[in-house]
Amino acid sequence: MEEVDRILIHSLRQTGTEIGDDVDSVKQFSSELIVEAVVRCLRVIDPPLGNGLSPSLPPGMSARFRLGMSLAQACQDLGYKGEIGYQTFLYSSEPEIRSLLMFLVEKLPRASAEASDQPAGKSALLQKAIAAQIRAQLALPWVPPTCRLPLLCQTQSAGVSAGFRSQALSLPHAKGLGKPPVKEVADYCRDFLPPVTAQPSQHASVPASLLERHALDLSAAQEWENEWNSQGLLTRLSPEAYRSRKRARLQKRVEEQLRAAAQPRSNAPLAPRSGPDLAELLQSIGGAGAGGNVLAKGTRFTHTEKFTFTQEPEASSQQMAAASAMPSSRQSEEDLLAQQQDEMQALQQQLQQLSVRMEEVGGDMKQLSVSITQVSDELKQRELSNSEKECSVRVKKQTIDLLPDAENNLAKLQTLVESSAKRVVSLASQWEKHRAPLIEERRRLKELCSNRELESSRKLSEIKDLHDKIRQSADEAKKKEGLYKQLITEFENLPKDVSRSAYTQRILEIVGNIRKQKEEITKILSDTKDLQKEINSLTGKLDRTFAVTDELVFKDAKKDESVRKSYKYLAALHENCTQLIQTIEDTGTIMREIRDLEEQIETENGKKTVSNLEKILEDYKAIRQENSALATKIREA
Repeated sequence: MEEVDRILIHSLRQTGTEIGDDVDSVKQFSSELIVEAVVRCLRVIDPPLGNGLSPSLPPGMSARFRLGMSLAQACQDLGYKGEIGYQTFLYSSEPEIRSLLMFLVEKLPRASAEASDQPAGKSALLQKAIAAQIRAQLALPWVPPTCRLPLLCQTQSAGVSAGFRSQALSLPHAKGLGKPPVKEVADYCRDFLPPVTAQPSQHASVPASLLERHALDLSAAQEWENEWNSQGLLTRLSPEAYRSRKRARLQKRVEEQLRAAAQPRSNAPLAPRSGPDLAELLQSIGGAGAGGNVLAKGTRFTHTEKFTFTQEPEASSQQMAAASAMPSSRQSEEDLLAQQQDEMQALQQQLQQLSVRMEEVGGDMKQLSVSITQVSDELKQRELSNSEKECSVRVKKQTIDLLPDAENNLAKLQTLVESSAKRVVSLASQWEKHRAPLIEERRRLKELCSNRELESSRKLSEIKDLHDKIRQSADEAKKKEGLYKQLITEFENLPKDVSRSAYTQRILEIVGNIRKQKEEITKILSDTKDLQKEINSLTGKLDRTFAVTDELVFKDAKKDESVRKSYKYLAALHENCTQLIQTIEDTGTIMREIRDLEEQIETENGKKTVSNLEKILEDYKAIRQENSALATKIREA
């Protein structure tokens, strides 16, 4: 118990309990020291639970009882299963206090040793604060300088919330394509596309936009990898072929959806179109003064530039009229605002008209596309019917040409048919000769193909298993790396002034003592078993010997008087021996009871029953005095 008490005292000192150097055992703990140690441990284990408890005993007995009940309830809330109450702290016994302190020390967190084992000097407190600040800064993730909140608050204007807003970025590269970009796209990226830092409306949104774009690229790459591992490998295609096939399927699905959307318009009867065609409608939308034909050949970027920077003649004429009609500087701001609103309304009306015309043109284009598909299908059917009719006409013409010389033509046809039949027979025989090896070759190739498919499927499953194992190994490696970092951190947080070898040596000594005690107990048990076996064998031998002797003597006792006396003496001797053995067994039982009673006496002496009774009597007298004083105060009031 000495080593256990030393470890307990060392742990309690680390929690901040003031234990004197002369105290080296739990037996020397007073009630004040027990209460202080329990409260310090509770504050370290559960601060909200321990901060409401006082580490020192109050002077009044009722307050002491209340504090003892509070401490007992707090220990029970932590999970202590032993018997505990206010008497555990006020009238303590060594075994109960030792078990309670061992429970609380086991509940202590590992980081509490470092927090409580530091000296209370000014430099030590300063070092502790610096270390805590560095530890807190290291625990935070690193953020780029432009993404830090104070700088962002400074760069934003007043009234704007200090939050990160991301905007879509256009990067001058086509990620995921294995071929170079189109020339027009490269020219646009080189000449017109602004830099990444100039694309967002606010400079503070650049880091958030870049981070979002990077996250999107990573998620897209991850999705592509998952799709390729789950579906792409099963197709046995290259990544480029798989992408092209997926793109073709998507394009086909879009076409089907467009056709399905245009189907109700195609069910209506097709009326003759009297209005302008598609080119005229597009030309009318673009306007006469837009500068050239709308359907002229050009790239998407040239059309976009024309649409952006070209003004309609009506709008330009209206602007010129407004500029000529507007006075130079004498007009008031209200007139300017009214003119601007009128111009805005006129432009909005023009925009609405253009949107309506665009919708009409879109509907006409859908109807024209449906009619074109119908006409092309009808044209294909008519071409097929014409080709069939031409074949039948050709056959009939040849038949009519052969009618004037029918007999000769019939004979010629007969000879041709016979020669054709002979030729067919010879060809059939030749085909049979070639057919057998071809069939064998086909079967062999088919079997080889099936074997290869089985082998490829097996290798594919092995590849999938390897991918799963690699993923699992990577996850396990990440977990182990995190655990390794956590253990390194805990090791660095452990106090360096305590020698590990001393603890190890103490533990080894305790283990050695336990092993020696276990060997002695085992030896005593084995000796007891051997002795019991020997006793049992001797008892059996004695019983057998007595039975044989009794039988022999009893036979001779019927004939001889001296032998009869010997038989009586033998029976008396056996009875005396039995009584002696019973007396020895009773003596051993009494000795064991004596030892048990002595142990109980030692246990009761360790509980300090007499001193506790004296304390209880003193406390009882103090409570009576307090009650009498309270009663006097009540009567005076």
